[in-house]
Amino acid sequence: MENAFGLIYTGDASMQLRELTNSRSVAAVPFGGRYRTIDFMLSDLVNTGIYNVGIIAQKNYHSLMDHLESGKEWDLHRKRDGLFVLPPFVTHDNTGVYRGTVDAIRSCLGYVRRSAQKYVVLMGSHTIYNTTFNDMIKSHIESGADITIMYNRDSMEPQKERYDDLRLKFDADGRVCDLALDPTNISTPFRSCDAFVMEKTILEYLVEDAYSHARYDFTNDVLVRSVGSINMRGWEYTGYVARLNSPNDYYKHNMALLDKAVSKDLFNSAHPIYTKIKDEFPASYVGKGSAVNSVIADGCMIEGHVENSILFRGVRVAPGAVVKNSIIMQASNIGEGASLNCVILDKSVTVRPNVTLSGHGTYPIILRKGTVV
Repeated sequence: MENAFGLIYTGDASMQLRELTNSRSVAAVPFGGRYRTIDFMLSDLVNTGIYNVGIIAQKNYHSLMDHLESGKEWDLHRKRDGLFVLPPFVTHDNTGVYRGTVDAIRSCLGYVRRSAQKYVVLMGSHTIYNTTFNDMIKSHIESGADITIMYNRDSMEPQKERYDDLRLKFDADGRVCDLALDPTNISTPFRSCDAFVMEKTILEYLVEDAYSHARYDFTNDVLVRSVGSINMRGWEYTGYVARLNSPNDYYKHNMALLDKAVSKDLFNSAHPIYTKIKDEFPASYVGKGSAVNSVIADGCMIEGHVENSILFRGVRVAPGAVVKNSIIMQASNIGEGASLNCVILDKSVTVRPNVTLSGHGTYPIILRKGTVV
């Protein structure tokens, strides 16, 4: 795939994830015990053979840049091409504050034009899956499409929290004949995975045309408006898809990793998910410490009981503490006798001894980074 490059937009969904994105972009949100969401997008591209990747940052991107560094972990530290972080900047034409995806991409058209590759894989940063784009790009070229949209078959039940729910309909020839964004009445199971393939010249034209007409959202103002005039095709992905559109979705998809089938699909050994390496000692169980059906990362010290939970690096569970059905992020400390159920703790949260926190599977308690309770 030497003739394609990747472009990842990291500015969406920050409001939907509430406390989890107070100090970080969606792309930097921790997931699955030791990963960030951006790891999946970068790994998908690298496993495809794409080594020119631009990441459009909008706000709260310090954590993201600290995680990415030079791109070494993804084999993207190269003399030619490699990883390019594209933060906002102020010029005569650019205010530094993006009004939407179109505005963000337009500010980075210099990078797009400099890229030697013909095709671009355009991705968001809040949809997680494990795939390669080889077959999708091949299908795009063979079909003669202007834009190919990755999609999967999703539930047709009404969405409690409608965000970025782009539904596709196809005609008899397989061409996209209708697109509906966040529909109240869902009439098709085909839902976009927020990944698009097109020639970079088409992307340039669509972005400049939309911008000149004061249209700033790529999905609504470009794709939905252009269904009748642009040849759009779909490429179906049949694996597991995790859309992090709300705290409830974030909780649900992390908990789904405790299902071996889901974990095996999302962490397919044929397509490894790469992340920043941190050398820490293995998780240790002290005294009566125990864990059942849980993901326990390196550096954890378990002296209490953990059940059906995801623990990130460096978490300490003190003696007598019980953690169930919860997500505990890096360097959090659970005091003696504390009881947690259906809770999401961001990084470096301290739960004092004998404190009880209990949420619900459909509405978990969330504590922001550095909180002490």
